[in-house]
Amino acid sequence: MLSHQNGRDKMPKIDKKTKKITWVASILIAIAIIVFAYVEFRTAATVLDQLVFFAIIIAVFPPAVLSYIDYKWRKAVDEHLPDLFRSIVQAQETGMTLPKALEEASKRDYGPLTAELKKMTAQISWGMSFEQALLDMGNRVNTVLIQRTVPMIIEASRSGGRIEKVFDPMGKFIQTTLLLDKERRTQTRPYIAIIYVAFFVFLFTIILLFKSFFVSIEGLPILGNAVMSPEQTQRLFFHMTVVQAFFGGLVAGKMGDGTVSAGLKHSLILMLSGYIALELFL
Repeated sequence: MLSHQNGRDKMPKIDKKTKKITWVASILIAIAIIVFAYVEFRTAATVLDQLVFFAIIIAVFPPAVLSYIDYKWRKAVDEHLPDLFRSIVQAQETGMTLPKALEEASKRDYGPLTAELKKMTAQISWGMSFEQALLDMGNRVNTVLIQRTVPMIIEASRSGGRIEKVFDPMGKFIQTTLLLDKERRTQTRPYIAIIYVAFFVFLFTIILLFKSFFVSIEGLPILGNAVMSPEQTQRLFFHMTVVQAFFGGLVAGKMGDGTVSAGLKHSLILMLSGYIALELFL
C-alpha cells in the first residue's frame, strides 16, 4: 500500500499547455497517417483499415497517458490535504501564524503538494501577499477540493481569532469527501466490469459466427440482390469492434472516474484487445 502511494506521489504535474500540445500533435499525426493511407492504399481495404486503426491509436494514446498521470497527480494532492490541515492545526496550537504554519508545513513531505507549498512560501518571501500567493497556488493545482478550500482559508485568515477551529472541521470534511469518492469508485467497478465482459462476449460472438457460418457460405445476402463477401463481413466486424471498444471505454471512464477523458485508457485497452483477437481468430 505504501509503495503504491509513493508511486502516485512521484507522478509529475501535467499543465494545460502540455495537454493541448499533445492533443494537437497526436491528432495531426493521425490525420497525416489517414491521408497517406487513403492516397496509397484506398484500393486495399484491409491495409487501409489497419492504418486508420493505428492512426486512431496514435491520436488517443499520448493524451490517454497524460490524462492518467494528471489524474494520479491530482488524486495524490487531494489525499494529502487532510494531513496538511492537521499539521496546520498543530502548528497554530503552538502559537504560529497561518503563513508561518504553512511555511513549516512546506518542510514536510506531502507528496506533490509539498512543491506547491514551497512555491507559495517563496512567493511570500519575495513580497507577495499571503492571499495572492494562496490564490496562485489554488490556480496552479486546480483540483476541486483545493478550489473549495482556498476561499475558506482566506476568509479564516481575514477573520482572525482561533483559526485552527476552522481547519480542524475542514480537514474532516475533506477526509469524508475522499472516503465518499472512494466508495463511489468501489460501487461503480462492477459496472465497468460489465462493459468489459459485454465487449468480450461481443468479440466471442462475432468470431464464432464468422468461423461457423459466414466462411461456410459464398456471401451474406443484404438488401436487394447484393451479396456481402466473407472479406466484407470481416471488415464490417472490425469496424463494429473498434466503434464499440472506443465508446465503451469512454462510458467506463465516465462511470468510474467521473470524466470522459479518463475513459481513454479503457478505450485503448478494449481497442487493442479487439484488434489482437480479430487478427488471431478471424
